[in-house]
Amino acid sequence: MKTYKVLPHTADVRLWVEADSCEELFSAALEGMAGLIKDSLTDLQKGKMVEVSMKVEAPDIAALLIDFLSSVLTLTHARKAVFTEVVFEQLNETSLNCTIKGFETDGFDDDIKAVTYHEADVKKNNAGRFETMIVFDI
Repeated sequence: MKTYKVLPHTADVRLWVEADSCEELFSAALEGMAGLIKDSLTDLQKGKMVEVSMKVEAPDIAALLIDFLSSVLTLTHARKAVFTEVVFEQLNETSLNCTIKGFETDGFDDDIKAVTYHEADVKKNNAGRFETMIVFDI
C-alpha cells in the first residue's frame, strides 16, 4: 500500500510520501508530483500516451529519489506531458533503470520549478514503512 499527502509550506509545496517498498515510495512520489502539476489526472487520458526510458544514479537513496523526480520534471516540460506511472527494471540505493509513462497535455494547472533536496530523507518509520518529505519549488 502506498500513500501521499500534500502538506502546506510557506513558499513551496511539501509532499509527504509513505509506502511499503522503495518502488512504491518512488511511484507514490511520482503520482503526487503529477497531481500537483495537473489537478485532474483522469482528464490526461485524452492526450497521446508517452513512454520514456531513463537511468538515474545518485550517492544515496534520498538523492536518487530527488534526482529521479527532477529528471521526470524536465521531461514533463520538454514533452508537455504529465507522467503518472513508473515501471522499474532495476532500483537500488544508488541507481535506477525504469520506464515512465504518461500523457501529453495542453497545459499544466501548477508549474513546479524544481524538486529540492530540502527535507529529503528516505527512512523506515516505526511501522517498518518507507517515508520521506519532498519539497517542490513552485
